[in-house]
Amino acid sequence: MKILAVEDDAWMASAVADTLAQQNYTVEIAADGQTGWDLAAAADYDLILLDITLPKLDGISLCRKLRQEGYQTPILLLTAKDTRSDKVMGLDAGADDYLAKPFDFQELLARVRALLRRGNSALPPVLEWGNLQLDPSLCEVTCYDEVLHLTRKEYGLLELFLRNPQRIFSPSAIIERLWAFEDSPRESTIKSHIKALRQKLKAAGIEPDCIETVYGLGYRLKPLPEENSPGHLQSSEETEAAAIDVEQKITAVVTQAREAFKAQLGDRLTVLQQAAEALAQGRLSKTLQYQAEREAHKLTGTLGTFGLAQASELAEAIEDLLQTRPIDQQNANSFKRLVNSLYQELEQTPPSLISSISSPTFHSFTASEFPLLLIISRDRQRVEPWVKEASQRMRVEVISASIATGMSGEPELNPILSEKPDVILLDLDVDDRMQDSLQLLSALSKQLPSIPVLVWAEQDRLTDRLEVVRRGGRGFLQKSISVTQGMEYIAQVLQPVHPDKAEILVVDDDPVVLNTVRTLLQPWGMQITTLDTPHHFWEVLNDVSPDLLILDVQMPDINGIELCQIIRTDPQWSKLPVLFLTAHTDTTTVHQVFTAKADDCVSKSSMGAKLVPRVLTCLERSS
Repeated sequence: MKILAVEDDAWMASAVADTLAQQNYTVEIAADGQTGWDLAAAADYDLILLDITLPKLDGISLCRKLRQEGYQTPILLLTAKDTRSDKVMGLDAGADDYLAKPFDFQELLARVRALLRRGNSALPPVLEWGNLQLDPSLCEVTCYDEVLHLTRKEYGLLELFLRNPQRIFSPSAIIERLWAFEDSPRESTIKSHIKALRQKLKAAGIEPDCIETVYGLGYRLKPLPEENSPGHLQSSEETEAAAIDVEQKITAVVTQAREAFKAQLGDRLTVLQQAAEALAQGRLSKTLQYQAEREAHKLTGTLGTFGLAQASELAEAIEDLLQTRPIDQQNANSFKRLVNSLYQELEQTPPSLISSISSPTFHSFTASEFPLLLIISRDRQRVEPWVKEASQRMRVEVISASIATGMSGEPELNPILSEKPDVILLDLDVDDRMQDSLQLLSALSKQLPSIPVLVWAEQDRLTDRLEVVRRGGRGFLQKSISVTQGMEYIAQVLQPVHPDKAEILVVDDDPVVLNTVRTLLQPWGMQITTLDTPHHFWEVLNDVSPDLLILDVQMPDINGIELCQIIRTDPQWSKLPVLFLTAHTDTTTVHQVFTAKADDCVSKSSMGAKLVPRVLTCLERSS
């Protein structure tokens, strides 16, 4: 019997596959929903095991898509999501059964057997042909009460024929049902396995041969002679011994899987620790947040499977918190406490279950290491909530008096210079005349060019915004904006652009253009990945996780505008900066580019002069 397991957790997929393989099932693994769809559409499976939370195409959508296409194969949802709504949603999408992580492998096997029987309800739990019995629950074949020692493929062949007594299987159909795609043998190998199986059955006393060759077509189970009656069932002692043997095999598989999990546990916990530290600094990137959420999701299932219920619940709480958008400072503190609690819970776990770990050492920041926000304003009532909110993630100082004017007529900046701020929020109403406040902005921008100055204003007039930009202001915030939104914007301003660390993905079918882009951007230290065909775009995108995407407009089969539209429909990549390089600068093409929600467009004829500054601008906007 052939089973497709769609599971993105490599440890869980391996453990499930090994357990099923011990029961002589052939298992193929898909690490994402799209691959699962491709495999299901290309091959026949007797059962699909399907996780709900999957990259590219989630399990509920995949299940619904399979049913809409008339796919009748039994589907078992296997997932850490165990709420009633998740179960209802999964079953309404067309799933046949639901097993929540953590689960017992014996229960998994029992549900698999039940679903396979349901696929052919006429078949009994034990398959028989005369005095020959095959018991799927024990993975055992007996003849005249004697156990037959068959290889895994011989067992699979016999089970295939017994489950489908009227069907003729060609060699290619047998390969498709009993071998994984990457392990497919030649058809001559099927003849060898059939011959070996026949010899073992004959030696056990099966006469006549139960496997019939239909020349030119393949093989089938021969109709049972009327005078042959089924042999009696095994004794209870034999059945119990066989069941113990099965349990020992499963225990061995789980032990092996546990060792593999122990080796990966440290890396997964490290990702959570890194996310907690980044969040405490207000610098948690979307990529790291998504990665931490995925690791927490995987830990929820695997920890529970090993009986670590408390640790599994903590991992689930971490996953739920990471799904909060956006995560505020209060959640950041909760996140750190949850990660610490998870470490402490695992520290108390016997070494036989997991590797020895130590609680994380979160970086202890001194006050001087946090960025300093300097607010220049006389409006204490308006400033107070900003100070309270900002103090959760940075130091805050307030200068409430008007800035004096020096001998030269320029604002005196010594009070500001002595504070050494990292960012300044300047109230345009700090002086009685707005012109004096704008003069202070000019002086700050001129004498402290490395410190971003953000303007805070009551009015929202185009003329005021223009004057702020001309005098070097780096941001314009209305006083009506919420404190949370304002602090998020300030946090973004404090994150400097690091082009030397940026990952750039370039998709263009012209190798000359790819080499030119690499030559222009690599001197800035950017990491460049090039792709000369769009066919593997999605796989490369997820592997690289770029900070910026550069696309050609015209490419074979799939054009760049279509790729941009695909990007904008995906929650993970919808905010990824996209810059187009094109030889077509006509109005229609440019309109199509920006309709697809691209960030910028550069003509290939002028990219030597314009590409680098445009790339830096896109990176700065997205930081």
